[in-house]
Amino acid sequence: MAEITKIHAREILDSRGNPTLEVDLFLSDGAHGRASVPAGASKGVFEAIELRDGDMKRFHGLGVLKAVANVNDIINQKLKGQKAHQEEIDRLLIMLDGTAEKRNLGSNAILGVSLALCKALAESHKLPLYQYIAQIAGEKEKKQGDPLPTPFLVLINGGAHAKNNLDFQEFLIIPTSLTFAEQMRIAVEIFQSLTTVLIEKAYSLALGDEGGYGPDLPENEEALKVLLEAIERAGYIPERDIVLGMDVAATALWRPPKYVFENEKRTYSVGELIEFYQKLVKLYPIKILEDPVAEEDWDGWHKITTQLGEKLLLVGDDVFVTNKQRLQKGIELGVANALIIKPNQIGTLTETLETIKTAKEAGYKIIVSHRSGETNDAFISDLAFAVGASYIKAGAPERGERIAKYNRLLEIQEEIG
Repeated sequence: MAEITKIHAREILDSRGNPTLEVDLFLSDGAHGRASVPAGASKGVFEAIELRDGDMKRFHGLGVLKAVANVNDIINQKLKGQKAHQEEIDRLLIMLDGTAEKRNLGSNAILGVSLALCKALAESHKLPLYQYIAQIAGEKEKKQGDPLPTPFLVLINGGAHAKNNLDFQEFLIIPTSLTFAEQMRIAVEIFQSLTTVLIEKAYSLALGDEGGYGPDLPENEEALKVLLEAIERAGYIPERDIVLGMDVAATALWRPPKYVFENEKRTYSVGELIEFYQKLVKLYPIKILEDPVAEEDWDGWHKITTQLGEKLLLVGDDVFVTNKQRLQKGIELGVANALIIKPNQIGTLTETLETIKTAKEAGYKIIVSHRSGETNDAFISDLAFAVGASYIKAGAPERGERIAKYNRLLEIQEEIG
């Protein structure tokens, strides 16, 4: 087995122009892995903690030189000469940090090393990255005909991801075509039609963090209406060719015991909020609701799962934060039926794969997701295919850091035939 010979990190910039880490890891057999770490703007309070410098003279305190130093000094010295084994190294990183939240070394430092190691090991074993991930995840070898994840594309941004007046964070489309390439073609055509619709209605074409448009609209429901118009303008039939999804990011709206839509100047109890969703589901072809209630509103989660879980995918993001323990609590309480997977929420690939395994055993659908602050690293594309995720959420079909994920899946589709 090859040994780790060197690990080196540097500070780079993410898609929002904020600092993040890029990590190079080298093995004794000549293999090399490079990974860069994304960051979220809308974060669950239970996410692993990324280490920021707090030096207001650099990047308004967002620098990551401390995390870089932790990789280049502490982690490099500890791991140099160690056998390159994914789970053992990840466990060592967790132990080296010594906290559940990874607050000492920083989840960003730890994840960069973990993902770079995985890429180096894939090269060392002379396997495509997705095949190596499938192998260590206990999945079957990926073969011709294996389905790729369906793209879950953000076309309109709001909430923490855009400087506009929408309370809901994301309005999404999900193509229902058979092949990934066809799904992407349809999504691009609808996105281009959406441009025309917004121009005709004199709505702003400003972009949100994830590449979707971020217009000011009269109300949240208007976003669904313009999406339907764009779908039909592109020549497609809602429900048959395209279904809709929303990421409410309801934690940002929660003022216990009420949910407050500040821009619409409306207040809802959890029961009233569920009734509002039921109304929307009747009017529009909505099939996926992400974070429809707050991360700690377990009673609200149980109520909405009981009432809408048979009709919709109810996706937990902030409530689970890719954390096996929080997911197990959700399973026990009977909440949600799908979850978002973001490796940087938990900090290592091993923990990510454990959470995925737990979810699949409980019958939850898997959606592997980007973050609002992204890089051109397409690791999540290989991850999504490797573990048989139902969906991949990587933003709009625009901006290089989003397109990189979709293009990688197009490459994989060609490779497997």
